[in-house]
Amino acid sequence: MTETKRLFVENIWYAAAWEYEVQAADNKLARTICEVPLVFFARESGGYVALDNRCCHRAAPLHTGRVEGDCIRCMYHGMLYNPQGEVIEIPGQDRISKSHRVRSYPVVSKGGMIWIWMGDPTLADEQAIYDFPPLSDPDNWRGFPQESYLHYAANWLLIVDNLADFSHVAFVHTNTLGGSEAYAYSTVAENIEKLDDGFSMVRWHRGSPPPPYHKAVIPPAERDKPVDRCNTISMHLPGIFLMETLFAPAGWDAAANDRSVCREYRNCQFMTPETRHTTHFFWNYLHNTDRDKPEVTASLQNSLLEGFMEDKVIIEAQQKLLEQSPDFVPVGIKADEAFVHFRRVWAKRLQAEDAAQPLVFKDNPRRIL
Repeated sequence: MTETKRLFVENIWYAAAWEYEVQAADNKLARTICEVPLVFFARESGGYVALDNRCCHRAAPLHTGRVEGDCIRCMYHGMLYNPQGEVIEIPGQDRISKSHRVRSYPVVSKGGMIWIWMGDPTLADEQAIYDFPPLSDPDNWRGFPQESYLHYAANWLLIVDNLADFSHVAFVHTNTLGGSEAYAYSTVAENIEKLDDGFSMVRWHRGSPPPPYHKAVIPPAERDKPVDRCNTISMHLPGIFLMETLFAPAGWDAAANDRSVCREYRNCQFMTPETRHTTHFFWNYLHNTDRDKPEVTASLQNSLLEGFMEDKVIIEAQQKLLEQSPDFVPVGIKADEAFVHFRRVWAKRLQAEDAAQPLVFKDNPRRIL
């Protein structure tokens, strides 16, 4: 093995899959997280299981197996695994040793998302999951008919960097999510709070034209009226982005906080490392006005996807250039404050896990290839 350093925090919850992804794939799904191949499957009794996606016998992929009740059977030689990863049946063999097993991982489903704990299972506290309440509140918030997923050919921290500095909205998303380059000049991040696991901030854009994606879903009479736009953002390890967006009539009295005259959105984005070079990107965008109009939901989904694809082009190009330029040293600007803090917090968590349980890298004399 050539890797000599810890790349991923293990004792933390990662967004792993939307529930429908597992259900749509014959109740099982192959997904690599933190460079670990995994299989997720739905239990007949309810809930989900995550196991290493390599049969302990000859490393056949378990995701090509068959779900049987709460178990999964490897369809190479028929070994049956229970939810704890233990082999409970070997066709033609009575004796099953304790070594006939694969690793099982704690998983929890909340708001339609399956979360996985990659580290010490005794430390897995599901109360630590950053659940996003609007995902589980259809009476007040309408999201997409089916939550969204994108795959990035880029490191997840580049996506975190992108979301930590919203001035990029003015240039990358001028004709979609931003509206004009003025956003970068007339707004700054306010109330930046450096948290133990990330950061939070607020960004106001007052007296501005409605951005194109919002303009497309409001009545024609409102489309030329200026608005006060507020984004309240929080970002948490390992890559959890939550945002409240408020559009109010220009000059709105924020202190009085009369939101009956406002339109609001809720945005969640979960970035999970697949490998050091690739990322799983999960997202939904919810609205609390015109919840009974599917055309509004569809418009928002299409607009946000268009904007995210604009990000994706730049971020994936960044990844390629950085891989080709290992000696590149970035020159910072003032707007880097939030994501620089995030990266420092991430580095501290990596160091803490190394101190508690140093990684040991060694060759495997029993490997079969």
